[in-house]
Amino acid sequence: MLKLFNTLSREKEEFKPLNDKVVTMYNCGLTVYDHATIGNLRAFTFADILRRYLEYKGFTVKQVMNFTDVGHMFHDIDVGEDKMEAAVQREKKDPWAIAEFYIKSFMEDAGLMNFEEPMVRPRASEHIAEMIELIEKLIEKGYAYVVNGSVYFDVSKFKNYGRLSGNTVDKMKLGAGGRVDYNPDKRNQFDFALWINDPRHIMNWKSPWCEKGYPGWHIECSAMSMKYLGETIDIHTGGVDNLFPHHENEIAQSEAATGKKFVNYWLHVEHLQVEGKPMHKSLGNFYTLKDILAKGYDAKALRFLLLSTHYRQQLNFTFAGLEASRNAVDRLCNFVRRLIEADGAGCGDEVKSLIARAREGFEAAMDDDLNVGPALAALFDFVRDVNRILDENRLSREEAAGVYGLMMGFDKVLGVIGDVGRKEQLPKEAEELIRKREEARKAKDWKTADQIREQLKLMGIVVEDTPEGVRWRVSK
Repeated sequence: MLKLFNTLSREKEEFKPLNDKVVTMYNCGLTVYDHATIGNLRAFTFADILRRYLEYKGFTVKQVMNFTDVGHMFHDIDVGEDKMEAAVQREKKDPWAIAEFYIKSFMEDAGLMNFEEPMVRPRASEHIAEMIELIEKLIEKGYAYVVNGSVYFDVSKFKNYGRLSGNTVDKMKLGAGGRVDYNPDKRNQFDFALWINDPRHIMNWKSPWCEKGYPGWHIECSAMSMKYLGETIDIHTGGVDNLFPHHENEIAQSEAATGKKFVNYWLHVEHLQVEGKPMHKSLGNFYTLKDILAKGYDAKALRFLLLSTHYRQQLNFTFAGLEASRNAVDRLCNFVRRLIEADGAGCGDEVKSLIARAREGFEAAMDDDLNVGPALAALFDFVRDVNRILDENRLSREEAAGVYGLMMGFDKVLGVIGDVGRKEQLPKEAEELIRKREEARKAKDWKTADQIREQLKLMGIVVEDTPEGVRWRVSK
């Protein structure tokens, strides 16, 4: 029985989708004014793990993850420079070209991070008509008002405002909401913009309220979620920084428009820190996936690190932790390679018992709000115990196939092993070096053998001497 911590109720709840076998899930995606940071990638890795585990449990997942390419202001306020405008000033390109560049960059990252592709990745700028329609409905129902060509949502009209974040109207009246500078157009200073009249803005559209304007950030996700998933969905995820005001405002405008509950389960990912400090360019600890790759690590190691801490706990990124994650992934991949080569005498019920215990431990932990720590512990205990059997040459080919099937099942969730079972091809130069090394070993020329081993290592090939003969593998 899968339980998820619902931010709305502040407790773990048994997961019951609207449709018995189909899950609708919306994930707040990237604002495409820059490359995705490793903090962004943590939130997207969580969304991917959640989707994968739901599929592991037998659900079909209709997943939508958007791209925000207009209207996302710095500090999540209603006025000032938005992030796309800042990118235009920084790069001296038009916003459409900037969006295309960073969407392409993110899609490259998503492939390297082994993210499952959502059903759709809608762009905010391509859904202006849906946003205008939703805003018109809110005006008609009395929840929104027009002033000088801009449209604002009247928070005082929505009685449940603040239920998600705790920032209620009464608290904000006392100044507890961290709200924006004074805006004379607003009835209440904590009202938020649905449409902004600004002919100077670099991206603008004609609307019923002004000739040149653009949408507020919050209305975008409601419009896109409703278009692709319906008026009520099962799951909505994002970082804790989205909790207020973004997700709070999504609830208000969506439920005011439809009269229906917007989301049944809200899941929020905690912040990522780097070496114990918030990640920021001014601190020199601001990393993207491309930065990680440039330092000689691969995306699998980063993925493992990002998923290995529970999503509701802060993750402290360190390069020591990344190195440990690389070693953990190597251990899993090497274990799977050993399974493919296994052809021992057989150990009977011993391995069956280990398989059952590993599956039970992994699933029990993941069912508990995706508690990945104990799930990984169950997995690595299993690897240790089966490696012992392999060392004793007691795992038969048939038993190894059963273990392999379990590992691939777990990796459908974790996504860090991949297809290591395919026959890897060595470059001819490497084949020749391995042959020469064997000749040196037979001649007991250990110095030459060691030199060749180091040469192969620099080529990314690890050579292992075993009782059954020499083995090689591509270093990950």
